[in-house]
Amino acid sequence: MIETSERLKRLPPYLFAEIDRQKRQLKEQGIDLIDLGIGDPDQPTPGHIIEKLSQAAQDPANHRYALDLGMKELRWAISKWYKARFGVKLDPDTEIQPLIGSKEGIAHMPLAFINPGEATLVPDPCYPPYKTGTILAGGIPYNMPLYRDNAFLPDLKKIEASILRRAKLIYLNYPNNPTGAVCPEDYLGMVIKFARKNNLLVCYDAAYSEISFDSYRAPSFLQLDGSRDLGIEFHSLSKTYNMTGWRIGWACGNKEAVAALGKVKTNIDSGIFQAVQIAGIAALEGDQAHIDRMNKIYEGRRDCLVSGLERIGWKIEKPKATFYVWAPLPKGQNSSIDFAKLLLEKANVVATPGVGFGVAGEGYIRFAMTAREERIKEAVERIRKILI
Repeated sequence: MIETSERLKRLPPYLFAEIDRQKRQLKEQGIDLIDLGIGDPDQPTPGHIIEKLSQAAQDPANHRYALDLGMKELRWAISKWYKARFGVKLDPDTEIQPLIGSKEGIAHMPLAFINPGEATLVPDPCYPPYKTGTILAGGIPYNMPLYRDNAFLPDLKKIEASILRRAKLIYLNYPNNPTGAVCPEDYLGMVIKFARKNNLLVCYDAAYSEISFDSYRAPSFLQLDGSRDLGIEFHSLSKTYNMTGWRIGWACGNKEAVAALGKVKTNIDSGIFQAVQIAGIAALEGDQAHIDRMNKIYEGRRDCLVSGLERIGWKIEKPKATFYVWAPLPKGQNSSIDFAKLLLEKANVVATPGVGFGVAGEGYIRFAMTAREERIKEAVERIRKILI
């Protein structure tokens, strides 16, 4: 057997793959699982998007290789959406790079900028590709702990000078997965000054910008003065339009960073299936009422879970955004992995252990609001029985 690369050996087990394995085993036994684990919307993609895909898939012109830059019409649709949503004007020819889902762009960024031994600054806990993409590029991810006492924002002042000299990228993600935290604009202003001082490229993951509650609206990093000089932002149609399996998103911002990412992609993939791009245009340019409808659904689910757990003595803060609830472990529980295992085996409820997102995630469990309210109520009742 040929030995795998050292880079592959450095990768931690992919959290969601392990959860999927455990779920399959229990389902094969006929057990009724309530899945609040992976953040995969349970509601369908809006009908007008599906219809546009169906029409486009019938056209043989869309069956060929897609352009690496994506269709010009898609880039223009992204530009118009961005201007309407954030008031930011983007050049569709130089400042937008369509992606096969934002995940691939996020994971490929280190290939464009990181040399072996160089560092990226990564929040902890975090979406795993920030770290794994760095490792696969031969780089070193440096953890920036996110603590409740600091509103789950990295304390930039605590990053060691020796690390900063080796760092080239800083990943940030707000609204945040897994914590559900949001980021004030004055903090983003601090990030710009910090990045300029230390010659860093800011990689801002805004995949959850459209999922928010209680009148909160998430800003774009690119709204701030000076951000275009040192920032690239990632968006996705996955969560906004319930299109996780469609694999379509984009990166935008600093044109040099966009071009560098595009050069990596040119050598790795052949673009997004053109019919999916046409459907993406329909999503961005069509009726946006779906977003408010989904936010009302997620808000109801959030309130159902948090209020239900509070009634059994488990105090949890309601998030202002994302469809995640980041819950501190209940009294008497010390290991997020053990508690997730307890929920799975005794309550048949799937949740994600916080430590799976990073060392600083220990002490928490993440629930995804991707099940109907009646199922969430049933999950609360099952949890009540094992906690009391």
